[in-house]
Amino acid sequence: MDYKLTVGLEIHAELNTRTKMFCDSRNDADEVRPNVNICPVCLGYPGTLPTINREAVRSVLRLGVAVGGKLAEYSEFDRKNYFYPDIPKGYQISQYKHPLVKGGKLMGIALTRIHLEEDTAKSLHNDQAQTHDQYSLLDFNRAGVPLVELVTEPVIHDAETAAKFAKEFQLLLTYLGIAHANMEKGEMRLEANISVSKDDKMGTKVEVKNLNSFRSVERAIRFEFERQRTTLDRGETIVRETRGWNETKNETVSQRKKEESHDYRYFPEPDLPKLFIKEIPDFAPEALRRA
Repeated sequence: MDYKLTVGLEIHAELNTRTKMFCDSRNDADEVRPNVNICPVCLGYPGTLPTINREAVRSVLRLGVAVGGKLAEYSEFDRKNYFYPDIPKGYQISQYKHPLVKGGKLMGIALTRIHLEEDTAKSLHNDQAQTHDQYSLLDFNRAGVPLVELVTEPVIHDAETAAKFAKEFQLLLTYLGIAHANMEKGEMRLEANISVSKDDKMGTKVEVKNLNSFRSVERAIRFEFERQRTTLDRGETIVRETRGWNETKNETVSQRKKEESHDYRYFPEPDLPKLFIKEIPDFAPEALRRA
């Protein structure tokens, strides 16, 4: 029996602002020395207060104009709560209910939203050593770098189109001059939400995270389609989960059960002001188009 593949993409790209999202530490993707572009704010020290990077907000609004999205008249930041070593505060400042941009299209593909958040630290794993010598190191130079996230509607039905869309988005970011989007440096990362079904209803969604090349996007989607189709043919159930892409083995691997939005306990960030976009002159669509 024929199966239908449905894909939605989530693409993260680091903005090339001079400083980080909520502090004045330098935003420098070319820095090779670990833990030099850091401060008490991006390290999450108790008692520190973030401030909003105005240029990062403006960059995302310019992107919204370029894709024909609806710019928010009101926006706010939220706390996304989860514990992981690369999140020093124990939560990430992101956007949930009130993103900067809703809707729009790129390459004819409908967009759900574009919002702004902060990046995490970089984890370096020494997993090739002997079992008793395995460890992970953290470089916080990337922690707090402004990160734009674009989410598409689940309207992509083949791996090649997904990869072409990602290339087009990278081109748009560089054309606008708001991001370098160098995937080899980790400045742009992709996640694919993939489902397979026997009819027009969507199947169980499986997320494949941290795809760092266009080739990986295509290969991961194709592998997941075959894996899920084979699972359904055996009469088994697809598990809603997060999977990673193993570039060496050319296969996805299970990482953890997929979280729901309520698992993150979102609530408005109390340390940041609300944004009334229409009251800021250089955030007006006309001003953004002239930029």
